[in-house]
Amino acid sequence: MTNTAPSTAGAQTVPGEGDFAARTQGITKVYGHGDARVVALDGVTVGIPRGRYTAIMGPSGSGKSTLMHCMAGLDSVDSGEVYIGDTELTRLKDKQLTRLRRDKVGFVFQAFNLVPTLTALENITLPMDIAGRRPDREWLDTVIDTVGLRPRLKHRPSELSGGQQQRVACARALAARPEIIFADEPTGNLDSRSGAEVLGFLRDSVRRMGQTIVMVTHDPTAAAYADQVLFLSDGQIVDTMPEPTAERVLERMKGFDSAPAVAPGPDAQSQDAQGRDAQDLDAQGRDGQGPGVAAR
Repeated sequence: MTNTAPSTAGAQTVPGEGDFAARTQGITKVYGHGDARVVALDGVTVGIPRGRYTAIMGPSGSGKSTLMHCMAGLDSVDSGEVYIGDTELTRLKDKQLTRLRRDKVGFVFQAFNLVPTLTALENITLPMDIAGRRPDREWLDTVIDTVGLRPRLKHRPSELSGGQQQRVACARALAARPEIIFADEPTGNLDSRSGAEVLGFLRDSVRRMGQTIVMVTHDPTAAAYADQVLFLSDGQIVDTMPEPTAERVLERMKGFDSAPAVAPGPDAQSQDAQGRDAQDLDAQGRDGQGPGVAAR
């Protein structure tokens, strides 16, 4: 089927306090100067509903990864406001921002970012162990059973398939009970079967655990697991699609013309964000704070 979802092109979602796990108000982000100046985000206002699964899509260079990184506090904005819960990120100092990411945000990247010398269970609990926080055993058991990793808890990453390693990364993000999880191309390094398993787990975490997830993806099949899809083009949200299907998402994506690349590109931004997340883990050992991301 190629039925077109109800379009909200040109509409702005006005966020309200308490309704959203993350929200933005009129944010802009510009890279470069002069002839090299590129507007990556152009006055974006959006709210990410609590307990829902939101996918962000758009052509290459549309600003989707930039939006996610700014919402998560991994990158700064040039103007506008970003909130995680009731906390406005642009007013925070670096140390405060690091603590907020650890306490309220979970991350899942395309790269698994597992410690090779630790078991699956040790990787899952690592952020809390570094912060000196005891995991909620009942919740941890629920997470482990939901991702189907119980038989593999004593295995190291080299003994796990790619899909199993990404499920460990998802469980690590969930274990600290963050307010929101940001997933940047979480199935990009997986085959179709493993990717479907990870996407199914993320879907279950929303349905069974009430988790809030924001996922950047280029894959219409992955986007179909979400409750809604936000479409970006030229740094603006131009459409939304509730109850997406792969066919409808693909049809909508065909409507985008080829867009010039945004500098730095999404891949470079993703690598930088992953490095910043690793720095957060290292900093936990220095300031004893807990683990932690934000969202249009």
